[in-house]
Amino acid sequence: MKNKINEIKKRALEEIGKAKTFEAVEALRVKYSGRKSELTNVLRGLKDLSPKERKEIGELSNHTKQIIESELDKKELKIKNEELSHIDKKEKIDVTYPGKKTAKGHLHPLTQVRYAIEAIFKSMGFLVVEDREVEDEFHNFDAMNMPRNHPARDMQDTFWLKNGCVPRTHTSSVQARFMEKNKPPFRIISLGRVYRNENTDATHESNFHQTEGLIVDKSGKVTVANAKSIISEFMKGLFGESTKIRLRPSYFPFVEPGFEFDASCPYCKGEGCRICKKTGWIELGGAGMVNQNVFTSVGFNEDKYEGFAFGFGIERLAMIKYGIDDIRLFHAGDLRFLQQF
Repeated sequence: MKNKINEIKKRALEEIGKAKTFEAVEALRVKYSGRKSELTNVLRGLKDLSPKERKEIGELSNHTKQIIESELDKKELKIKNEELSHIDKKEKIDVTYPGKKTAKGHLHPLTQVRYAIEAIFKSMGFLVVEDREVEDEFHNFDAMNMPRNHPARDMQDTFWLKNGCVPRTHTSSVQARFMEKNKPPFRIISLGRVYRNENTDATHESNFHQTEGLIVDKSGKVTVANAKSIISEFMKGLFGESTKIRLRPSYFPFVEPGFEFDASCPYCKGEGCRICKKTGWIELGGAGMVNQNVFTSVGFNEDKYEGFAFGFGIERLAMIKYGIDDIRLFHAGDLRFLQQF
């Protein structure tokens, strides 16, 4: 029986020495130290031995089992250390090595300009309003003093839908809907996408953004001077304190009198350059006193209220602010362009 125990010991130590994984070690632990192991079977046979042999064999069996379990623990620890060493070599982090800068997203330049516009007008007490992009004919045209067959409709190349509605050609429709639900006095600006059926080139897009402002109060409380002051403050906020504006007579069906407003060129400060075509001024938008027909169409009493409206393209402001010479760049999705902002 002693020979059998020594043989088990020898075989166990050899197999433990060859084990390479935790799974192999665990299998050997069950084989040589488990409840059904050969050593356990030897101990079960002690009852058939004499007291002297029982003592000797019992001590030898227990000692052998301790040696085997000790070697199993050592082997398990060795495998663990080897794996940790491998992980250290593979995943070692050098905290002194310069880090890699993580690229972060940012707002589109048009969104940046839009937020700047909103912030400036909010500081002057304006409410920002939005509404639908697909409009009916009344709110897009009739309410803006452009009834059917009015020649002013030819000024806007329109996409028509089968149901007679249109993707709005301007954000003035938002103002019409606001006036139907609210009574003066109020100051609002509406910002959003508009759509025109025209060819795309460096300065024209079929889908672009507009901002339109509207001030309405009782007759005698709104003047061109008031509006000119507000537009001037807005331009200074967007392009700098040295910016000046001027108004020039023009025609728009929803205002009378109507104006186009120019801002002094932010590049040459009004001295003349290629951007402003040597004039010192850049055309930015239209404005004027609201035509009484517009007030009548939304339910206001005629001659009870006066208002001033103005509008401009957000793309055009962004092009001037950032020195961009092609409007198509805003929607091309070229990261080389967008990452500059």
